[in-house]
Amino acid sequence: MHKPLDAIFKQGKLVSAMLLAGVLAGCAQSVDIQEQQVSLTQFVSDTQIGAQNEGASENNWWRRLDSAQLDNLVTDALAMNHDLKTSQLQLDAAIARLGAARADYYPQGSLSVIAERSSLDGAITRQSNAGVNVNWQLDLFGRITALVDAANAGALNQAEQLRALQVEVVSAVVQGYVSYQGNVQKQAIIEMQIEALEQSIDVLRARVEEGVANELDLNRTLAQLKQQQALIPELSYLQYRDLATLAVLTGRLASDITLIEESELLSRDFSVSFYKASEAMALRPDITSALYQFSQAYSLSVAASKALLPDISLAGFAGVVSLTSNGLDDTVQQWQVTPKVEWSLLSYPALLAQRDAQQFLSEAAYSDYQSKVLKAISESELTLQRLVKQQQQLDFANQRFNYANKAFEQAHAMYEEGQIPYLELLDARQDVLIAQENAVDSTIASVQAKVSAYNVFNGRWSFELNNL
Repeated sequence: MHKPLDAIFKQGKLVSAMLLAGVLAGCAQSVDIQEQQVSLTQFVSDTQIGAQNEGASENNWWRRLDSAQLDNLVTDALAMNHDLKTSQLQLDAAIARLGAARADYYPQGSLSVIAERSSLDGAITRQSNAGVNVNWQLDLFGRITALVDAANAGALNQAEQLRALQVEVVSAVVQGYVSYQGNVQKQAIIEMQIEALEQSIDVLRARVEEGVANELDLNRTLAQLKQQQALIPELSYLQYRDLATLAVLTGRLASDITLIEESELLSRDFSVSFYKASEAMALRPDITSALYQFSQAYSLSVAASKALLPDISLAGFAGVVSLTSNGLDDTVQQWQVTPKVEWSLLSYPALLAQRDAQQFLSEAAYSDYQSKVLKAISESELTLQRLVKQQQQLDFANQRFNYANKAFEQAHAMYEEGQIPYLELLDARQDVLIAQENAVDSTIASVQAKVSAYNVFNGRWSFELNNL
């Protein structure tokens, strides 16, 4: 007998929901998965998480980036990723184990054919027999049903783990591709900054030789140049790292991947919207996987309780026996039916301990399910907050770039009129490039935050991956 669900969620106030207590009480044979998912969906809906982002369907959300290269990478990853292949084979094994468990409903037995020839004191005797041995364990108390339910929950759990892995693979591919294209753009901006600094240095050296500038400004500009040049190897490494990540995800080597620069990728319209945010949360594979793990543990707990009851089975034999030949000639028919009742009374202490242990494991699995739900809700709220933060930072970065660009245009006009020296024009250009680099960083972070949002609210679009 399990305790009812206490308050487990705290979001400014103590909330208790979820109707699993009724399932856990008393004589329930199995967990009603559908009922629990409906309850969870309603609970998440009441929290209003993600309601402000509801709109168009999130299925195939990465296609909104309008990149053929990215679409091909996602398709290749789903088809060739080795971790996905491993998980699929584990699912096949779980389905096979489910078939083996269901076979226990039916009679089990063997077919035997035996021929003997022996000699004793010169006298040769022959004997042969053929028959069928059958043993049928009757599931009068539901132990076999509970074991089948456990195997079924195990197979469904493995299916959800496969779906969760597919979510991670798709999200990682999109994040890796966005990171690669972002690093390519950042390298181009750094190279323009280096060019601007080199021009500044040429002007400063000439002014130092003329005696109208000091070496302090020259050395400071040289230091800035080396600082920017030091970023080129780092960005080259980051691009290779992104390629290596994409290679592993798509089951290839980094040398086998060639990507074309898409400078317009980060500027494309890429928003976050969910058809039903509550369903997207409630149907997350990590949550449903934990629910199936609980269902499996609970069914095993039921099976352990049923092991305390008598085990009733029917054993039977039917066959023919020939005492004079090896060819089943001149046979005599025989058959036998034996009802059998076994009750492991002497093993009761051990069976009781096993039952108690399995009930504790069931409660632990239920607690883990609660934890998964709580973590998913917290993660979703944090992800949405990150989404807002990155959008605000992106707006400020774009404003900074616009002001820096206007300042550069003003400096260029003033230089043309002779109001400022060339060096100040180069400084204004450097400010624009730095602001542009910051805007690219903010854009990359904003896109990655959107990808994370789709990764967290994955309960609906993850079902569509197998239809690609």
